[in-house]
Amino acid sequence: MKILIIEDDLSLINGLSFAIKKQGYELDIARTVLETDAIFADKKYDLVILDVSLPDGSGFDICKKIRKISKVPIIFLTAADEETDIIMGLDIGGDDYITKPFKLAVLMSRINAILRRSNNFNQADTELNANGISVKLLNGEVYKNGEKIDLTAGEYKLLCMFMENPNIVLSADRILSKLWDCNENYIDNNTLTVYIRRLRTKIEDNPSKPTKIVTVRGMGYKWSVL
Repeated sequence: MKILIIEDDLSLINGLSFAIKKQGYELDIARTVLETDAIFADKKYDLVILDVSLPDGSGFDICKKIRKISKVPIIFLTAADEETDIIMGLDIGGDDYITKPFKLAVLMSRINAILRRSNNFNQADTELNANGISVKLLNGEVYKNGEKIDLTAGEYKLLCMFMENPNIVLSADRILSKLWDCNENYIDNNTLTVYIRRLRTKIEDNPSKPTKIVTVRGMGYKWSVL
């Protein structure tokens, strides 16, 4: 598997490179928006680790560009820790948002989990169908009433988890631990709230009155199937 790091801090690049290569992953580095455009256009990646503040532009803009052509998982790794920044990063297609300073072991756990989940979904050969939603697991495509809809990698994995557990109440902690396979204490529950809201806008007929992904007060969420 190949990872692209988009970061301009040399000391951080060196530390990340050592840890990631030690796990057996291939690695490319881009330090600017311009370098990213050139590298990403020529190669296929399994994961992108992206800083927000770059010398010639914003990581948010890079994320938007990538999402137009790819569902590759994206982890924001940045010092921009304002709530508005986190929400924006997730809303435009980021799969995770980690703020600096961070624990390297936690980052590696998230990297391994996202790559493992992504690989498992790519290897699936079945189809999920319910509530007018069809997920073709073999090629990662989602359809609503026969029309294809675009989901980020995180939204896609969340939808599959719901559809694989029909009419079962899933707590926020369970969802987060299943999606990322790491201690949920390291993950802000607001992340899940953003994912749920964003997914509802794409699959619900009326997102303000959801009938597919239903909130069970005090317990969690449920994929409701009649």
